[in-house]
Amino acid sequence: MQELEKLKLELKKLNAEYAKIKEVPAEKRGEFGRELNAKKADILERMRLAEEAMMDAEVLPLDITAPCAPNESIPETYSVFQGSKHPLMTELDRVVKIYQLMGFDVVESRQLDDEFHMFDSLNFAKEHPARDGYDTFRTEEGLIPPAHTSTMQHRVLKTYRNKLEKGEDIAVVVPGRVYRNEDVNATHEHTFYQCEGVYVSKACTMGDMLGILREFFEKYYEQKLNIRTQPGYFPFTEPSLEFMIEKPKSLGGKKGDYLEMLGCGMIHPNVLKMAGINPEEYHGFAWGGGIDRLVMLRYGLNDMRYFESGNLNFLKEF
Repeated sequence: MQELEKLKLELKKLNAEYAKIKEVPAEKRGEFGRELNAKKADILERMRLAEEAMMDAEVLPLDITAPCAPNESIPETYSVFQGSKHPLMTELDRVVKIYQLMGFDVVESRQLDDEFHMFDSLNFAKEHPARDGYDTFRTEEGLIPPAHTSTMQHRVLKTYRNKLEKGEDIAVVVPGRVYRNEDVNATHEHTFYQCEGVYVSKACTMGDMLGILREFFEKYYEQKLNIRTQPGYFPFTEPSLEFMIEKPKSLGGKKGDYLEMLGCGMIHPNVLKMAGINPEEYHGFAWGGGIDRLVMLRYGLNDMRYFESGNLNFLKEF
């Protein structure tokens, strides 16, 4: 404060000097004025720095965990409770851990992507109606919040294809958040989580894929499970399947009750070509399924809107 007041007084005295300019000989007025302007600019800059220093000194760090403001007393009714991990993150970590134990690498998905990775690299033809099934949002710059974790498939194949040259397989899972233009209700959300799987080798088959998926769900639900498939359609796999498991006993399932859990299939040759992998030499399969549904089934929830609600009463249960 003292430094700033001192500079203000200095500036006041300098401004008085401008009145003397008419007393200076005409040939020296230009130089005299430039000197005054330079001194004024220097004082103003020092004043600006002094004001910023004062503001920094006055601003106290904000503690968002504090029960009250620094100058207030803690309310007598205040009670501290331990926070908890969000159930979606708990289950996502559990899903990833199972795949890691099966030998899969993990690559995180993106929050924003582009038309090429969302559709073109996945064998979606231009103007094909299959694109409508992935109705998502777009930014003004033309970027796309991914509608599925399959947007990472092209990147995974290109990044890991050197493993094939070394005689190794590509085995990667991609967890991430996805977005769709949905009418929100008990079973639909505009924001949810998925986990993608990609596997490529010289000799892998659909039987290998079904074995991996069965192993995953048996580990996840901690019991032996029967599985079933039915034909599906995805532009980036051929053939494409919808994968179902026998409803686990832990969820009240009875013999013959099946739940559809994810979509899967053999990676389309065009997708492999786009990533620089020869489909005549290598084969692959991929799958993708929602994490939110796993959590709903595991905990017997009937409304997926709870996950994004920020309702502390709901979160405290976990």
